[in-house]
Amino acid sequence: MIQDFKKIGIGLTACGLGFTFLGIILLFDAALIAMGNILFLSGVTLVIGPQRSVTFFFQKKKLKGSIVFFVGIALVLIKWPVIG
Repeated sequence: MIQDFKKIGIGLTACGLGFTFLGIILLFDAALIAMGNILFLSGVTLVIGPQRSVTFFFQKKKLKGSIVFFVGIALVLIKWPVIG
């Protein structure tokens, strides 16, 4: 049986992907993409747990990709969605 946190996390991840997709379809709407990023990250954190998500994003061989990912989220949050 799936725990309640994982059910909520799956829902948040799906909503995050949906918001991101809609933001891209609607000519890079910064608000939708930012909401999608926040929902996606919080959903992934709830699905795999906070400890495992931190270790996933900050592994030594994945550090460059994580930095690019978080810089992209920061660019979207400061209203530069095309670059982010």
